[in-house]
Amino acid sequence: MAENYNGMAVGVFELDNLVACFVALDAASKAANVKIQSVERNRLKSGACVKIRGSVSDVTAAMEVALETAKPLAKIVSHTIIASPTSDTETALKMTINK
Repeated sequence: MAENYNGMAVGVFELDNLVACFVALDAASKAANVKIQSVERNRLKSGACVKIRGSVSDVTAAMEVALETAKPLAKIVSHTIIASPTSDTETALKMTINK
């Protein structure tokens, strides 16, 4: 089922370990009111990219907890928060899911 994320901030983080992604995501979702948009496994490596959605404050809080949780478990490859994605950015975010 397609979720409508219009108007929601997006937080994206990538770790070099898939299991650590799930541990970090669990901590993030317990720390703030965020929705999990996707977990995209890196097919060439053992890591994954995670996208979470919510208000800017909730995504920021969730990302802080996720990254702190991940630090002892995996290498943080990259992370960012986009407070107000444009429609083109939304299209690009959807294009990567399940690829």
